This record gives sequence, structure tokens and C-alpha cells, in this order.
Amino acid sequence: MAEKIATREAYGNALAEFGDKYDFVVLDADLAAATKTGVFKKKFPERFFDCGIAEGNMMTVAAGLAAAGQIPFASTFAMFAAGRAFEQIRNSIAYPHLNVKIGATHAGITVGEDGATHQCLEDLGVMRTIPGMAVVNPADATEARAAVEWAINYNGPVYLRFGRLAVPVLFDKDTYKFEFGKGMTLADGKDVTIIATGIMVDMALSARELLAAEGIDARVINIHTIKPIDRDIILAAAAETGAIVTAEEHNIIGGLGSAVAEVVCEARPVPVLRVGTEDKFGKSGKVPALLEAYGLTPAAIAAKAKAAIALK
Repeated sequence: MAEKIATREAYGNALAEFGDKYDFVVLDADLAAATKTGVFKKKFPERFFDCGIAEGNMMTVAAGLAAAGQIPFASTFAMFAAGRAFEQIRNSIAYPHLNVKIGATHAGITVGEDGATHQCLEDLGVMRTIPGMAVVNPADATEARAAVEWAINYNGPVYLRFGRLAVPVLFDKDTYKFEFGKGMTLADGKDVTIIATGIMVDMALSARELLAAEGIDARVINIHTIKPIDRDIILAAAAETGAIVTAEEHNIIGGLGSAVAEVVCEARPVPVLRVGTEDKFGKSGKVPALLEAYGLTPAAIAAKAKAAIALK
């Protein structure tokens, strides 16, 4: 059975690991224990700044540090980053295209018992509408670690999305290579393509097994970079399989599903069906029950795949 690690854990560990190799600073908004930036704080206290429960202010501090030549990682929950601090991110970071990295943890419905106010299901849509903002949503701990190192070396604003839930490690740390803006074909197939991001990548692979048991050959693609999205891999899948299903721990409006549909509609129209939360707020509850209630399961992906095939 695959080891399970939350991507927020990988984020904190990566900051501490790469702090020896690169010169950057970390900011947090009174959540270092939860975002796991506390690991970096313990190792590099002189390079860590707790801005308190003032997320908008933290983003402008990060902007100022970036303008002075620093590489700041500003960390808080996704709801507080994409929601509460949207204006400061848009106007103070993205508009002047400053080199700020936003580490947004506790994204999606798998925040569980914290409920709707903390279950951010809109952040991918919000962040990808900001001009010049790179948006990355890792599938596992290995990809999260690699994305952090990439972000350190990338010049420009980045939104990095991490989760609270421990999820299976899919990729080998020693061989995995993060390629910004490039999707990854994890399994080939000819009948339908499942394009997934974040925690739904593992579920997409499980859905492929369910479909294979029924004689359906599904391709599985991991899209870690929501923006800029990999048009080439999407259009090739559309041409070669003729039907697409997207899967994300996010509202089906504005996120991966919308991004894929935009690409397909413009250049290679085929059926595109979306798995995600369907224009609903989350609820407080245990994570397995929530995933089942909101249709974020391998069975739900497989069902949508069969429906997409029927629309060919």
C-alpha cells in the first residue's frame, strides 16, 4: 500500500529542505503549525515572519520584500489567501508582477470538520483569472516538493495549492521531474481521457481500473499546472480518445474543468464532462463521507467517463 503524506506536510518540509540551498524568506498568518511552515521557522528563525491574523497585510509585506529583491513565500489557508487577501494579491503582487509565492494550504472539501467557511472550492478559478498568475496544484508529496523548488527558481507570482488530507505518494522522489505548464500522461488509453488534478489524480487511476473491468480503456492525465494549462496534451487527448472527463476537488465552475473545456471548445470540440463540487458549498463532516456526498470518488469518475463515451 502506498505511503500517505499530506501535500501541506510536503510543503513545510520542502521549505526547510531548500532553505539550505536557496535564499528565500517565509511569511505566515498565525497558522505555522497548520500550514507546516513552522518546520522552516524552527530551522531558520531569522528568515521567518509571523504577520498575525492579517492576511491582506501579509501579502503587501510579501510584495514589499519582493520589490526589495527577496523571494517570499506567503502562507495561509487557501480560503484566506484566495478569498480574504484577493485584492492585495491582485493589486500589490500580480499587477506589478512581483516575485511572490503564495503557499495556500487546507484547500478543498477535505478540510473536513472545519466546514464550508474553510473549505475553499473557488480558489483555482479566482487565481487563474488574475493576469500573470501561475497556478499549481500538486497531486502528491513528491510533486509538492518539486513544485516548491521550481517556484523558488521561477520569476513571477505563483499560487501553490496544498491539502490537509494525507494522500498516496504516486511519484518517486528520485526520478520525478516537475515541468511547469506540462501535463503528464500516467496511463494511456483509447476510449476516453480522464484529466485530473490534486487529490483526484489518485482517484482517476482507480477509476481507470474500474473502467478496465468493464472493457473500457481510459487514458489518465495529471494536470498539476492549472495555469498556464497544457493545451497540447489536452487537444491530443481530444483527438485520440474523443471524450474527456475532468476531476478536481473544486467547484466545477472556474477550475480545471472550465480550463479544459475552454481549450477543447476553441480547437477540438468533443464531449467534456466534469467531476467536482457542483456549485455547492461544503459541509462539516468526516472526509470519507464528504467525498462520497459530493461525488468525488473513483466510482463517480468512472460513471462520468461512461456518460462521456455515450455522447461521442
